[in-house]
Amino acid sequence: MTSKQDLMAKVAWLYFVGNRTQQEIALDLNISRPTINRMISQATSSGLVQVRVSHSTSDCLELAEKLQRRYDLNLCEVAPTFEGSEGSVHRSIAALGGAVMERYLGDSRLGVIAVGFGRTLRAVIDGVQETPAPQLKILSLAGSVALDGSFNNFDVGLRLADKTGGKAFLLPMPVIAPTTEERDHWHNGQLFPLVKKLYKEAEVAFVGIGHVLENCALVSNGFLSPEEAEALRAKGAVGEILGWAMNKHGERINDGWSERVTSFPLESLAKRPIIAFACGEQKIPAILAALRGRWISGLVTDQATAARLVAL
Repeated sequence: MTSKQDLMAKVAWLYFVGNRTQQEIALDLNISRPTINRMISQATSSGLVQVRVSHSTSDCLELAEKLQRRYDLNLCEVAPTFEGSEGSVHRSIAALGGAVMERYLGDSRLGVIAVGFGRTLRAVIDGVQETPAPQLKILSLAGSVALDGSFNNFDVGLRLADKTGGKAFLLPMPVIAPTTEERDHWHNGQLFPLVKKLYKEAEVAFVGIGHVLENCALVSNGFLSPEEAEALRAKGAVGEILGWAMNKHGERINDGWSERVTSFPLESLAKRPIIAFACGEQKIPAILAALRGRWISGLVTDQATAARLVAL
């Protein structure tokens, strides 16, 4: 990408995704407002902007390349980070992550995909344009029911089915069963053999990465108590994917924990793309663990998070 294209991409990100005004961009970049206006028009007419910005900026591309080489990833995308609220970061991730997901959804041969849950992943799904794929079967890899019987608001299977016209297959069980006996009970249900078959047929998986703190997704969604989260941290857990907890080296936490997880194991998907969407200071230890343990083969994150990962 030339320096002119890079600058135009940066302006487009700030305007269309960062919700900055032309005057604010002009002041930030020390460029006249008429020039900013022309760049936005050129970005739109040239195809650089198609509802979302279709290019990242050069500094983001450099970070993505470093992470991809260091952790032998098949895919790494880094979205620009804007100063402001957490919501602006999620909009940035949603814009780039949505484009990544649409590359797969646009393949008419795609039959089965698997999805996790989480706020970032939900933002990405919201950023996906409607892509007709009536043949698609969407399997939720983790349980959709909290321990109190409520539905997991961050399960994305139904949302993606709405975007594609495909069919969603949910797991009517908690992510973490109270006991191993109850986990076996859920797995012995009539529906499980069907979803297990779909799991074996899944061609790609999209997941989130969670930290293990008092306010983590497993706690806020009612799958785990704050006391259990603290007990996990005492065992060395720094993060989780689909409820499977891992230490800073990326090794899975067992010791009576993994026997209660009802989610499908990621190891069985190792030969297929497993793309994670995650960002934020709190999640850096968890993302590092996922990278070190080779739990994922692709990562979509934001510029600030990527810079910290590269520095570490």
